[in-house]
Amino acid sequence: MKAEYIISAVLIVLVVISVTQIFQISSLKNEISEKNAISGNAVSISGGIDTAGWTENEKMNYEMHGVIPARVEGSSPSSGSGMVGGC
Repeated sequence: MKAEYIISAVLIVLVVISVTQIFQISSLKNEISEKNAISGNAVSISGGIDTAGWTENEKMNYEMHGVIPARVEGSSPSSGSGMVGGC
């Protein structure tokens, strides 16, 4: 009889935690979508790089790997390959 109460209490606690996490995840998704709606898209964050005039491949490389095209970096040589954490 006592074991049934303990199991019931554990199950109730797990359900409460699950419901709490559902609301937390929902609020995080809303915050992220509001930030993207304000900035226009995920790439154009204030102080970000202007990707107007870039090809789709260049945009994809920047978003996925942090690679900035050489023609955009300008005439000054950069220290490195333009990659963030590249190998």
